Amino acid sequence: MDYSAFIILLTGIYAISASIGELRSPGMWASMIDNLADVTALRFITGIVLIVMGGVAYAVGSWDMSDWVPVIVKVLGAWMVIEGALFLAVGDLFIEFGRRMMGAATKLWVSLSLLMGIAFVIAAALRF
Repeated sequence: MDYSAFIILLTGIYAISASIGELRSPGMWASMIDNLADVTALRFITGIVLIVMGGVAYAVGSWDMSDWVPVIVKVLGAWMVIEGALFLAVGDLFIEFGRRMMGAATKLWVSLSLLMGIAFVIAAALRF
């Protein structure tokens, strides 16, 4: 089993689904950020889940530069761990940063997420 390809596939499905959700219900992402800001327990659980999932992805990835998919998985895993730690340590500030990013260019982020998701699903499919 190519675990890196599987993680890339799941990440691609997530990115496509989240993008379609935002396109179908504009403001969904902003509402999610508001919910995270309002519910401390949700922010705490989000941080823990990100650290665990990111740690697993990081452990599966590789720094072997001859294959870019495991490197991408390792970078994604590292970012998820950092993001989880930020949610736990300075969640209010991190969420405010997210609000500013989303408010500035939501359609840009949706488009980038959709394109990244499609690229990840195609990359994973080519490896299976």
